[in-house]
Amino acid sequence: MAEEKDENFINPIDGEKVALNPHLLPYAHERGGATIKPVDRGKIKGLAMRAMYEQTDMQLDQIRAQIELLARQANEIQQRMTVSERIYEAEMRIDPIVSRTYYLYERSNGTNVLSLVSPAEWGARPPYDYIATVKLLGDHTWEVVERRE
Repeated sequence: MAEEKDENFINPIDGEKVALNPHLLPYAHERGGATIKPVDRGKIKGLAMRAMYEQTDMQLDQIRAQIELLARQANEIQQRMTVSERIYEAEMRIDPIVSRTYYLYERSNGTNVLSLVSPAEWGARPPYDYIATVKLLGDHTWEVVERRE
């Protein structure tokens, strides 16, 4: 059954004080509505810009640190390659084994010698000038463990 409308009903709210589209009003239209304050656009943009600069600076610092790490690693590899070339050009009367320590010496004529004998084992008068203690790595490059001072 359809409800019948009471023809005698009088709306107590004044029609001139009722908004037709209250959701489009720039202010709260009810007593319990949210308080709407004008926005300081300059302040909002300033805060957003500061946050943006802070985040991008942090990310750029991380990238700089990664670049510095990669540069150090590349430099270490370059040094290992240079040392390895020098060692492979040296006279070797041994077959080097990975992870073993060897000693690089220089003869008086300028040629290099790779040896198993440490400077301390030669005694007071070693036949060659000590250059460095080296270790053969798994990729067949050489790591300098200790250098002559």
